[in-house]
Amino acid sequence: MDPVRNPYAPGAGSPPPELAGRKDVIENAQIALRRVAIGRPSQSPILVGLRGVGKTVLLVRIKHLAEADKIRTIYIEAHEGKTLPELLVPGIRQTLFALSAIANAKDKARRGLMVLKSFMSGLKVTINDIEIGIDAEAGTADSGDIEADLPELMLALAEAASASKTTVAILIDEMQYLSEKEFSSLIMSIHRINQNALPIIMIGAGLPQILGLAGNSKSYAERLFTYPKIGALSERDAINAIVNPAKSEGVRFEIGAVNQILKVTKSYPYFLQQWAYEAWNIAENDIIKARDVFAAHNNALSTLDESFFKVRFERCTPSEKKYMRALAELGSGSFRSGDIAEVLGVKTTSVAPTRGNLIKKGMIYSPAHGDTEFTVPMFDEYMKRAMPNYKFRD
Repeated sequence: MDPVRNPYAPGAGSPPPELAGRKDVIENAQIALRRVAIGRPSQSPILVGLRGVGKTVLLVRIKHLAEADKIRTIYIEAHEGKTLPELLVPGIRQTLFALSAIANAKDKARRGLMVLKSFMSGLKVTINDIEIGIDAEAGTADSGDIEADLPELMLALAEAASASKTTVAILIDEMQYLSEKEFSSLIMSIHRINQNALPIIMIGAGLPQILGLAGNSKSYAERLFTYPKIGALSERDAINAIVNPAKSEGVRFEIGAVNQILKVTKSYPYFLQQWAYEAWNIAENDIIKARDVFAAHNNALSTLDESFFKVRFERCTPSEKKYMRALAELGSGSFRSGDIAEVLGVKTTSVAPTRGNLIKKGMIYSPAHGDTEFTVPMFDEYMKRAMPNYKFRD
């Protein structure tokens, strides 16, 4: 069929044509945004799930909903190459300058910029093309300790927002890349803002290890945040994600074609989009059959290997790849660290640093103490394709 009309949208962060099965998550986030906007306390949602389940898509949707409600947004994506202050400063600066144009907030916004300059000085944050033509406020947010300084900065931002009758939503993707101290500073900031009933809310998304990060940071994190789990779609929602976009183009999926896509993708949203996209391009007419899905299989798998799996695989060292291949050898699901070490023929303690590095890189996580699982669905199958017939011992 005509690839131009293809309604499916495989790709990292690409919004699917049918955002199936996520209505409750979106509604609860919107309720939290609107409660904060009217001065009511609300727990901030942090979306938790594996790769490819649509966390980024949801976070972007929440951002758009916030903006539709006239809420200012600061959107950042955490990663290994930058610290939290480096990521936050540009958005906070831009927001404070915008608030300084509002008559009632001019003084508070100006003070916020002074505190921002102190914050940058204390933590030695230097960002290209970022200049604040104003003196720092000595003694505020300039200690060089992010746990002490970020709450001061966020409080100054919140007070400026309150003076202008503006709500600010800070949205943070890939939160698992934050250090424990950075996460702790965010928790302390939100706790302080909530205590003063000020109009700032933080909404985040990250891999499952963020639950441990939150628990390690501050005991009251569970009272400040909710952690909606974003996973594979239910069968009904997965069918809707496949069938409805095609229906809007006058195209029908045979039940056998739908069942085959459900089977091979395990109802993970990213993979549903990829297989439906390829099946559409293979089909000769406006009825997509099971044979089209079978014919599209290699194309879908090849595209995923290159664009979804390989980019993560290539970030890893040879020893990390060997560890992941051993995990894949055990199959899908969660396995004890000792089982992986046994496949490698070594002691568990000798591969602990490698395991730790892979957790930091977001390749694996620990669903329970001593257990290990891939953060990317179906990555075990990819590892076997990438490293077939691997010999773990000489």
